[in-house]
Amino acid sequence: MFAATYQEFCLQGQYFNQQRHRSLAELLEHVPGAAQLPFLVSGAVRGYLQQLGGWVPGIVDNLGQSCLRFSQFEFELLASDVLDQAQHRLAISFYSEPLVWHDTVGPYLLVSDPAAAGPAGAFTTRLFQLQPYLAIHSLQVLP
Repeated sequence: MFAATYQEFCLQGQYFNQQRHRSLAELLEHVPGAAQLPFLVSGAVRGYLQQLGGWVPGIVDNLGQSCLRFSQFEFELLASDVLDQAQHRLAISFYSEPLVWHDTVGPYLLVSDPAAAGPAGAFTTRLFQLQPYLAIHSLQVLP
């Protein structure tokens, strides 16, 4: 996926790069319309995302199973250089549907799907570890 987005940046960048700017930052600063580049490059990510089957990569529960589904994502092209692939930087933020947070157990979150309440208010829960780059985007306090 990384190589595909870099190749797509180089390919799409040719259209905007008539004055031989090397970096994404130079293109964005000097070339009208270059702000479209991140959107144009994002197409290279779609195949990768389909392979994930809706699961956030690298987030597994205490049993080693994928446990966090995403419903939306945001792609960002952070930096790139047409002559230096090592400068290529991107970010993909995954957004899940809301979860019910029940408790924190050490470094683990105990959560459940709010739509999956069973009989007598029982929940099927997941326990997964907090880790770098995992963030809670929003929180709703219930009465």
